[in-house]
Amino acid sequence: MGNESVTEFELLVLLAAVRLGPDKAYTVTIADDIRSRTGRPVRRSTVFTTLQRIETRGLIETRRGEPHPDRGGRPPRLISVTAPGLSAAREAARAISKMVGELSLEDSG
Repeated sequence: MGNESVTEFELLVLLAAVRLGPDKAYTVTIADDIRSRTGRPVRRSTVFTTLQRIETRGLIETRRGEPHPDRGGRPPRLISVTAPGLSAAREAARAISKMVGELSLEDSG
């Protein structure tokens, strides 16, 4: 893929998937992780659409997990971040760090 650029939300999805790992990362857990860590409202449908988009770009791979009784017996679509996905997340995080640098973004009031 080479120097794949990701949006802010795609980065959040990739980071959540990495944090959760390939046996626990799926639409619901990713949405919950982003919501709990950022305090932002996150729609599962938005996560699902984002996962479809970044899978098409080769940043993640999916596989079916074991059926879950709490999902009506349906298996979750588990997410694994690929090497290009890790690289894209790393580059996006690096760019953000460089832009923030020594800036003070605290409220002055």
